[in-house]
Amino acid sequence: MDLFDTTTFKCSKLITQHYSTSFTLGIKTLHTRFHYPIYAIYGFVRYADEIVDTFHDHDKTTLLDRFEQDTYQAIEEKISLNPVLHSFQSVVNEYHIQRELISAFLKSMRMDLDQQTYDDPLYHEYIYGSAEVVGLMCLRVFCEGDDKLYQSLEEPAKKLGAAFQKVNFLRDIKSDYYERGRIYFPNVDFSDFTQDAKQKIEDDIQADFDDAYQGIIRLPTGAKLGVYLAYVYYLNLFKKIKQCSAARIAQERIRIPDNRKIALLVGTYFRHRFNYL
Repeated sequence: MDLFDTTTFKCSKLITQHYSTSFTLGIKTLHTRFHYPIYAIYGFVRYADEIVDTFHDHDKTTLLDRFEQDTYQAIEEKISLNPVLHSFQSVVNEYHIQRELISAFLKSMRMDLDQQTYDDPLYHEYIYGSAEVVGLMCLRVFCEGDDKLYQSLEEPAKKLGAAFQKVNFLRDIKSDYYERGRIYFPNVDFSDFTQDAKQKIEDDIQADFDDAYQGIIRLPTGAKLGVYLAYVYYLNLFKKIKQCSAARIAQERIRIPDNRKIALLVGTYFRHRFNYL
C-alpha cells in the first residue's frame, strides 16, 4: 500500500509540474513534509478545472458529476484507483479538510459550465468556491491540526486566494471573454473596457493583497517561504498588469517570464533567510 500511495502522490506532483511552473517553484520552497499534500490538492483542483475549461468534445456535466461522485466515494472509502483522487482523499482524511470546502469548490466549477455573467453575490460566491477554499485546504495542511492557528489565519488565507483569482481574471480576459464568453467582474463591459473600470478592480485586488500579507507573516515556518513566494509572484504579475492599458490586457495575456520567476525565487529566499518577511 505504501508503494501505491507514493505513486499516486507522484502523479499529482507530475500534474503540478506540467501545468504550473510558478506553483511548482512555490511548493519546492515549502518544508518537504508539505510537498506531497499540496501537490495532491493542486492535482485535484487542476483536473476539475480541466473538465470545465478543456474537454469541449465531451459531456462536461456528466464528467463533472462523475468526478464529484468519485471524489466523495474516495474520501469515504479511503481509496481510489484514480491516482489524483487517491492522493487527494489521503490529504482530506489526514488533515481533516472540511467537506464544505470541497463542495463549494465543485459548485464553482459547475458554475463555469453554464454561468456566463455574474452579479455581485454570484461573483463573491464563485471566488469563494474557486479560490478561497483552495487556500483554506492548504491552510489545513500547514496548521497540522492546530485549529486555533487555522481560525486565526482563515480570513487572510481567503484574501490571498481571492487576490490570486482576481489577478487571473484580469490576466485571462482575452480567453475568458472572447473565447468562452465569460464575464466574472460584475457590471463590467469588456467590449468597452475603460481605465476607470480597470482601476476599480485593481484597488479591490490591492486591498486583498494587503490583508493577505498580514496572515503570511504569521504562517508556520515550514509554510511561510512557499506561500510568500506565490504572493510575490502574483504581486509582480499584478504590478505588470497595472502598468498595461485596459485595451492591452483585453487583447493580450500578460506573463512573467521563467527567468524572472527564478529571480523572484532567489530574492524571496534571501529575504526569508535573513528574516526580512
